[in-house]
Amino acid sequence: MDYSHYNDAERAHILKLLEQKQMRDFMKFYSNLVDRCFNDCINDFTSKTLTTKEETCIQRCTDKFLKHNERVGQRFAEYNQNMAAQAQQNLGSRSGGGGWFGGQ
Repeated sequence: MDYSHYNDAERAHILKLLEQKQMRDFMKFYSNLVDRCFNDCINDFTSKTLTTKEETCIQRCTDKFLKHNERVGQRFAEYNQNMAAQAQQNLGSRSGGGGWFGGQ
């Protein structure tokens, strides 16, 4: 994003807002990960320590959650890239096509 048309104070404010949003997004992601894996894997509250089964479950759950999130991010980036290319193609066909009476 181009921030050159903003003054220094406005750029600093925008960057601060972006940082806050990124932190909220990270905390939401982390909270969802903990919540999901805890609910799926922890069943025995008779001990302070995790059982081997619970540890294995949490490791698998965490790996799966992270891989899923990475995959969704990749698909989202691909989608955005395709949409940008399509928009660029539409702009190119409009400007070079001659309009209503062009070339036919």
